[in-house]
Amino acid sequence: MLDETIITETPPLYCCYGRKGEQVCVPITGNRSKRILHGVLNIITGEVLLLITEVWDELTHQYFLEMIRAHWRGWHIILFEDRGTPHKSEDSLEFAASLGIQVRLLPVACPKLNAMDHLFRFVKKQAIANRPTTSIDDSAQAACDFIYDLSRRERLVKAGVLSGNFWLTS
Repeated sequence: MLDETIITETPPLYCCYGRKGEQVCVPITGNRSKRILHGVLNIITGEVLLLITEVWDELTHQYFLEMIRAHWRGWHIILFEDRGTPHKSEDSLEFAASLGIQVRLLPVACPKLNAMDHLFRFVKKQAIANRPTTSIDDSAQAACDFIYDLSRRERLVKAGVLSGNFWLTS
């Protein structure tokens, strides 16, 4: 499963504590910096590979495909991806085929089918939400560190693969 998520300068705010009757100060820097966190999850082993970039285009996607092939050298790889423009571009599909990677595009508007999307949602909520951002690079690295610190089994649980209702195992 392959997906990307955007890490922004202003983290998501799910909740915060404050004194009753007093307004809580929410730090907003006004910066619009962002980083793209690319991730791929092996739904059998729970192994993960991550990449942080400043942009998401065909070239960064193709670079990530090269990383995947180098990491899982000798494996028969079938990647499930959403229909993001860099994923479905003809150049990216041809490049994946040249690397011996089979690509399966998920149906439109079905993020629930992508296990990596579930893992990213959990990580954003636990690792970077409700905290002031010191720097965008630190926030992106914190998300990566959080994922790498999870055990392989924990990754599969948080991604929904071991739920008993995962669509590829039923």
